[in-house]
Amino acid sequence: MNEQSQDERARIGDAIDRLLAGKPTRSDGSLTVVALAIEADVHRMALQKRHADLEEAFYARVRAETPEVEKRLRKDVAQLKASLKTVRDSEAEAWSRAEQLVLAAAVLTRRHGTQGPPAALPDNVVPMPGLEH
Repeated sequence: MNEQSQDERARIGDAIDRLLAGKPTRSDGSLTVVALAIEADVHRMALQKRHADLEEAFYARVRAETPEVEKRLRKDVAQLKASLKTVRDSEAEAWSRAEQLVLAAAVLTRRHGTQGPPAALPDNVVPMPGLEH
């Protein structure tokens, strides 16, 4: 093993300890390989290719040392994200229905709200079946 590789391994080991202690100096402190590479000042691909054993050791320590409360909170966050997606999908559907109702109201208003002969439709409007003038 060359000197550069030994230096990288030492930096990665120190970075693992800092991240697990919650005292990052260079990264955002997240327990990911990206944060580990930033914390160790090592290119992520170098970490994953040349030092895959340290990456595996890092994740093993994360699993072993992450408190149960944090694990539960991470699970809760995942459930909340799924709920938020459901709510956003429902909101998008509600907006679509609202647009349809506004268009239907406009057509009905135009059909029943005019006095005298019906106005000619613009060229870019296609009459709905059953609602023609």
